[in-house]
Amino acid sequence: MPAELPVDPPAEPPVGETEDEPHYIGHRDRLRRRFLNRGSDALEDYELLEMVLFAVSAQRDVKPLAKALIRTFGDLWGVVNAPPERLRGLKAEGVSLGTDNAVATVRIVGAAALRAMQKRVIDRPVLASWQALLDYCAAAMAHEPTEQFRLLFLDRKNILIADEVQQRGTVDHTPVYPREVVKRALELAASSVILVHNHPSGDPTPSRADIEMTKEIVRAANAVGLTIHDHLIIGKGGRHTSFKAQRLL
Repeated sequence: MPAELPVDPPAEPPVGETEDEPHYIGHRDRLRRRFLNRGSDALEDYELLEMVLFAVSAQRDVKPLAKALIRTFGDLWGVVNAPPERLRGLKAEGVSLGTDNAVATVRIVGAAALRAMQKRVIDRPVLASWQALLDYCAAAMAHEPTEQFRLLFLDRKNILIADEVQQRGTVDHTPVYPREVVKRALELAASSVILVHNHPSGDPTPSRADIEMTKEIVRAANAVGLTIHDHLIIGKGGRHTSFKAQRLL
């Protein structure tokens, strides 16, 4: 008869853990207390994400999933704005975001933050809140996987009265129609417009097509007395290009 393999003795539970109460239950309480007593700066990005994921799994340790999500999407903002189909497919140590409820739990954080940032710039003078406007555009567009063309409409006092996505394109091109830009501005009684689009590559350097398209929009706008205040290209890592600052407008 073959020799029997030795049987390892039962592993000792980690300090503070019993069979009825895994160690990560205490971990959750500690995270909550640290957040409430010391604020978000006391937590790493993955720990903040862990707290969001507590609602996804009441029993399993979600730290590995939180870390895997940040590795996959680059940072916390990338996670909460990631495409639903990509979130559903990620799994770490038996825990996943496989359900619509779990995916919505993560994405609602990004949606709420973006809505709050939009409220900081809408109905306010653009020039007095320019950095807030740049922050909002970066948050809304920097992580988009395809190009998006956004129009910011201003009144005579340079107050932002509307923020609309006019077109969505491919990874390196968005079809833009100058007549549609002008038409929408007239419908809103706007006096000027800020053009904004993103470069999914992360490099905000204007292409030849970007420059020519901007010239066409400016010509169409001038014909009806509409001012194109600027054209912003949003990259990644906080980078952007202003056509006005680069004297391309």
